[in-house]
Amino acid sequence: MSKRKASQSPLHEPQEKRQDLDSGLDASSLNRTHTISYPQLGANRQAAPVPFQQPTGLLTFSYTPQRVLEFTDSALRYYVDPPPGADLRYGYDRWIKRPEEITRLDSLLRAVQRVMQKADATIGEGSGVKWMRDIAVVTWRGIMTKILTAPYEERDRCELNVMYVNGTLYIEEHYSDARLKEKEDLAPKQRQQTYYGYSFESWCTSSRPGLPEKSEGHPVGWGGDVDTNVQWCSVVKTKLGDNRLVIGGEVDCVRNQFRGKTDAFVELKTSMSIRNAGDEARFEKKMLKFYIQSFLLGEIVVGFRTPQGRLTTTQSFKTVQLPRLVRGKPGAWDPQVCFSWGQHFLSSLKSILSTPPAFAEESPDDSDIQPLPRVWRIVLAPGEGVKVSALDETGLRGSEATEDRVGILPRWFFDEVGGKGVGASIPKEPPVPPAVVSAPASTHQGWNI
Repeated sequence: MSKRKASQSPLHEPQEKRQDLDSGLDASSLNRTHTISYPQLGANRQAAPVPFQQPTGLLTFSYTPQRVLEFTDSALRYYVDPPPGADLRYGYDRWIKRPEEITRLDSLLRAVQRVMQKADATIGEGSGVKWMRDIAVVTWRGIMTKILTAPYEERDRCELNVMYVNGTLYIEEHYSDARLKEKEDLAPKQRQQTYYGYSFESWCTSSRPGLPEKSEGHPVGWGGDVDTNVQWCSVVKTKLGDNRLVIGGEVDCVRNQFRGKTDAFVELKTSMSIRNAGDEARFEKKMLKFYIQSFLLGEIVVGFRTPQGRLTTTQSFKTVQLPRLVRGKPGAWDPQVCFSWGQHFLSSLKSILSTPPAFAEESPDDSDIQPLPRVWRIVLAPGEGVKVSALDETGLRGSEATEDRVGILPRWFFDEVGGKGVGASIPKEPPVPPAVVSAPASTHQGWNI
């Protein structure tokens, strides 16, 4: 793991050298690439504590096998112990794999809109928009995990698209067509190993609390053939430092009953059985993402497997216990480094993106139509740092303003949060989803993490 000098850390840089991040930027800076340095890592690194608030559940929603969004718990699954020695290859030839595609914020924003409408109905008209103005970030949990763990990432580069609207950062992941094709066209061995994780979820989940599935023609305990179109998702609010976050994410299952509390959530993971010190070190590195992804959300159950996909044992971890398992070991990760970095990253990003005029286009011919907010590209490069730049016409392909969208946001949501009078005048109502179709009883409520 590369080490950066103290002078390269944003927490150690002289104030005058950090002016572009911590103070106002002039208009010319909009056309250049901004950088945010990762913090220094090492045994002597002491991160200032940054609080990460216990998440509060806002609502849940499901996707059906037809990929229809519905605000129900139809895809909710319950944890059961998997049978000893379960075969993680089982059902591979019947796996329904959702095609790789850009994961937009639309379903999360429909959930946010629903929360706003409830506030309007219970507190008074305009309460929803007022609530949104206190939210610093809206994004998926997987994206927030990549941001927080970026200082420790050694391999995978990550690209994000961001818009800053009325004080809120909206963040989605960016994939080029080439990258999506690469993710779709996995080598047979890699595709098989990817399936092991989904299979483990099927062996560990049931449609009924505490009762393994018993389906004709299948082994006892098999939860149903995997269909990654089907997901159960939770939307929570939390707070990192002084930033209030609304985060959506898939949840594998719950233990016992679900009463709206996040402490019932169970995340299911697979890992190679630990055979030597190298295996142990690799597993401890994986624990960081386990921890950040599931922070304060209950527990993690890890299924250890052989290279051939045979389950050898399972182990349950309370999320808050994970840092103690690596503390004091060579190369150990520190969650406070991640939280401190996350606070600094979000503050720096807001400073860059809020510089006027942060717009994609001007409208000199019509003073009643305001210009549209810019779309920005963020690159998290392992061992190098973060680059932030406003997208030009080439980079905006797929995120242009249209009748249906304003940048990465659907037009109906953009108008809802205060964008009326910005750009073209388009109805704000979201498109009516197709009729809800119930999942077949034999289909496993799989999900794609």
